[in-house]
Amino acid sequence: MINKVIIFDSSTLITLAMNGLLEELKNLKKIFMGEFIVTKEVIDETINRPLKIKRFELEAIKLKKLLEEKILEKPVVLGIEDSEISKKTDVLMSIANTTFEGKGKNIHIIDLGEASCLALSKILNKKNIKNIIAVDERTTRVLCEKPENLKELLQKKLKIPIKENQENYFHFKEFKFIRSSELIYVAYKKKLIRWAQEKNILDALLYSLKFKGCAISNEEIEEIKKLDRNSLK
Repeated sequence: MINKVIIFDSSTLITLAMNGLLEELKNLKKIFMGEFIVTKEVIDETINRPLKIKRFELEAIKLKKLLEEKILEKPVVLGIEDSEISKKTDVLMSIANTTFEGKGKNIHIIDLGEASCLALSKILNKKNIKNIIAVDERTTRVLCEKPENLKELLQKKLKIPIKENQENYFHFKEFKFIRSSELIYVAYKKKLIRWAQEKNILDALLYSLKFKGCAISNEEIEEIKKLDRNSLK
C-alpha cells in the first residue's frame, strides 16, 4: 500500500533536468519507498509540448524516459483518475487567479501545472496519504505559506496598489512543499551524488540549482551549508 508521495511540479523537474541531475532523482526514487507522481498537466508542460520545441527537446526526451521507466508515475497508480484532478485543478486555478487584483483586473498567479499539483495534494490529503509537492517556483509556495507576503511582492513587482480577497486564503493552507535544493541535499547526505568526492560539491550543486531555476536565496544556501557542517561535528 502506498503511504507517501512526492508530487512533482514542472518547475522542479525542469531545474533538475537543466542541471543534469535526473540520475540523482532516479537514485532518490530507489530509496524513497513511495511514489514520484506527475499529473497530465505537468506531463504536457515538461514533455509533450517541449518535445516540439528544439530548445527544450533534449530535456523533454530525458523526462519522457523517466516516465517510461516508471521513475515518474501517473496518478492512476494511486487509483486517481485525471478527470478528478482536472475538476479540482480548474476550481483552484480560478480561486488563485482571483485572489489578487490590481487596477481593477485580476492578477494571474498560477498555471495549470501548479494548480494540478495542488489539486492532487488535496485529493491525497482526503485519502490520508502523506504527500509533499516539489516546486521550485516561488509564487505557488508563497501563496500557500504566506499569502500576505505575496501581496507585498506583487506590489513591488508591478508598482501598483494590490487588493486581496483574504477569504480565498484558506483554500491554500494544507500543502507542504520541497524544492530541488532540498531534494539534492538529501541525495548529497545519502551519498547519491555522482561527484560526491569533489571539493565544494554541495556549494556547486546549490548555486547551480539557484542559477538554473530554483527559487532559493544566497542566505538559504548558506544555511544549508552550515547545517551540513554542523552535522559533521
